[in-house]
Amino acid sequence: MKLLITGGTGFVGRELSSRLIQEGHEVTILTRSLKSPQKQKAGLSYLEGDPTEKGQWQEAVKDYNGVINLAGASIFSKWSEEYKKTIRDSRVFTTRNIVEAIPQFKDKEFHLFSASAVGYYGFHGDEEFTEESPPGSDFLASVAAEWEAEAKKAQDKGTRVVITRFGIVLGERGGALGQMVPLFKRFIGGPIGSGRQWFSWVHIKDLSEAFIFLIKHHEITGSVNICSPNPVRNRDLAKAIGRVLNRPSFVPAPGFMVKLVLGEFGSVILKGQKVIPKRLLEKGFLFQFPEINSALESILK
Repeated sequence: MKLLITGGTGFVGRELSSRLIQEGHEVTILTRSLKSPQKQKAGLSYLEGDPTEKGQWQEAVKDYNGVINLAGASIFSKWSEEYKKTIRDSRVFTTRNIVEAIPQFKDKEFHLFSASAVGYYGFHGDEEFTEESPPGSDFLASVAAEWEAEAKKAQDKGTRVVITRFGIVLGERGGALGQMVPLFKRFIGGPIGSGRQWFSWVHIKDLSEAFIFLIKHHEITGSVNICSPNPVRNRDLAKAIGRVLNRPSFVPAPGFMVKLVLGEFGSVILKGQKVIPKRLLEKGFLFQFPEINSALESILK
């Protein structure tokens, strides 16, 4: 399959692009600038364009079999009102522009895999969420719902739309672990707040394999949770990281300090969601790293 990827130079995009090429797909990464030399790799090319803006890049969409839409500003930052607008606009405008560029094909099937997040479900303590659960009402949930609504508009053009709701992605060289591990290595790692909040996560290799699986299974459309079938509480995540790194994991980050430093985003990480990948499991997808201990062992050792 010939695929165009937005957000392809990021933490998830790099891993996924490599796996898609390994599987025999042709990958083009949409990038804002081609000024710096790009590494040449068989099966990989680059297209210049800013997906948040309309432009010439939209003309190229018709030449592909599908788009994987991963673009969006990081949420791991202190949120000002201006930055919250950036979080929302980077997702909604990119998706809107992609859908606008998709022609109404008569002679081939077109695929749109559009990222979302388990934050779609909001926060409800120990309640378990599947793809059938309704959206939450907080800022991240409202952004995810609007983001997904833009992607679903492609269905009106006959496009196959798959909404991929990611858990927190764990892997080398970035992501959540890139921020947590240094604290443990300095002997100041531990649970955040009460530590009781649920942490829905996925190993980056399982995320990539889930995309390979979804590409092959054309009958799967709509929302798909891409997260481990075994979410953990934050305190158990801290224990697991400490065990793998052979570091203490009992130094808590008090909730009031987290809120003081990170503001509204701090309130988010003191909560969580217990999300289950029901549709992937029902379709027979097998996770390589379903348990947090084996996942962290593979990444950190």
